Amino acid sequence: MQLTAVLTHAEEGGYIAFNPETGTTTQGETINEALSNLQEATALYLEEFPIVAHGHPLVTTFDLPVHA
Repeated sequence: MQLTAVLTHAEEGGYIAFNPETGTTTQGETINEALSNLQEATALYLEEFPIVAHGHPLVTTFDLPVHA
């Protein structure tokens, strides 16, 4: 099963990894560690709460106006 991972920089260093299909979130010092932790957390989540994949979510960006 192929799922989505969204990674962002953590304020304290390292990376936060988020899976939008399940809502699982983890972190790691490196991208590889964050992804590995996310795989483990998501697998454990899916053991308890199985889902049927309906395709990938659309991941995009958008801009907000900056107020001075």
